[in-house]
Amino acid sequence: MAAEQTNMGMKMDMAGFRDIGARRFGRVNWLGLGALAKREVMRFLVVWTQTLAAPLVTAGLFLAVFTLAIGPMRGEVMGVSFVTFLAPGILMMTIIQNAFANTSSSIVISKVQGNIVDTLMPPLSGGELVLGYMAGGVARGLMVGVVILAAEALVLGQGVAHSVWLLVFVTLGAALLSAIGIAAGILSNKFDQIAAITNFIVVPLSFLSGTFYSISALPPFMAALSRVNPVFYLIDGARYGMIGQSDASPWLGLAVVLAALVAVSALCWHWLRTGYRLKP
Repeated sequence: MAAEQTNMGMKMDMAGFRDIGARRFGRVNWLGLGALAKREVMRFLVVWTQTLAAPLVTAGLFLAVFTLAIGPMRGEVMGVSFVTFLAPGILMMTIIQNAFANTSSSIVISKVQGNIVDTLMPPLSGGELVLGYMAGGVARGLMVGVVILAAEALVLGQGVAHSVWLLVFVTLGAALLSAIGIAAGILSNKFDQIAAITNFIVVPLSFLSGTFYSISALPPFMAALSRVNPVFYLIDGARYGMIGQSDASPWLGLAVVLAALVAVSALCWHWLRTGYRLKP
């Protein structure tokens, strides 16, 4: 009898040992996902002067410089004044750059400080990690967007022609660049590498996407290149939402951006699930 009890106790211990790593949260670990999302949001809120106030100053400088330097000599673009045409592009460019910076810096800082294991060890799936990181990037992008939109409405009297379209494109833009930021953070092992990706990929894509001009003014070859740039459709979609005019159909832009978002998110999911360039 004693031997049977001992064997039964050993079997129970072994069963408990096997269940240590088992997920007990159902299909989605909402508690862990919420904790990761909260951490990512708090990261930028504690330094709000850098993450929320600074982008407003930068956007204001862009508008002021281009208006003073070009505005008086530039006629209407798409039937509106140049500064009105420029405002949506500045808005979207600032949103996507901040969304990218939030996710990429979070991962790179964790890798440099050696605490990325604190994110990989909890019972979070690859999809939950992607969503948690993206939540922080989207939140920062949207908060920056609200601040800039309010400033443009106050200073320029800028209205919104199609509020639903504007909300859709700024949200998808923040999500897409958050996902790209995750991928960039995974690929980078130090700040120099993430800075190179920002300076040679993200910034050129933002500037060469119709932020400061309509692609109808470009030569056919350059216009065709712009149309394969997903950021062009983000800028164009935001412009349609604010002034009701765009170079491309907003429905085409929506399809392109959604396809890009799904593709990049799937890549991030695979890398986070397998620990690519994250596990020692």
